[in-house]
Amino acid sequence: MDHAGLTLRRGRPDELAACARIYVQVLSDTFTWLPSDRHSEADFLNAARDEDIFVALDGTRLVGVAALYRPQDFLHSLYVTERGRGIGKRLLHHVLAAAGGRLTLKCQTANTGAQAFYAREGFRCFETGENDGIPWMRFVRG
Repeated sequence: MDHAGLTLRRGRPDELAACARIYVQVLSDTFTWLPSDRHSEADFLNAARDEDIFVALDGTRLVGVAALYRPQDFLHSLYVTERGRGIGKRLLHHVLAAAGGRLTLKCQTANTGAQAFYAREGFRCFETGENDGIPWMRFVRG
């Protein structure tokens, strides 16, 4: 991908609704093991009140969103609309730098694509568990 047009920065309050739409869109498209009505813009917006939101823009088009819960260096969300172009990797490294080089995250066990992505980026699984019948893995880097 030509990264010349990609801008990574903190999200602005007026962009949160668009970030919430990306959150629901990507979850609905990729989390095929869950019913799509489990994903809501309100969930993203409620969590975003306590998180630092970062965006990836291709020109003026919003193509990615990430949410960082700073008290725990926890990457709560990382969603991109166009996978395979390096946007997720760039956004992840931007958030990692903002967090001072250490991040943790949870990934649903069924989400094997995300697990492979995070492993390629140097994350390692250190814990497993289950919430509401959905198994997850916790990863750390740094």
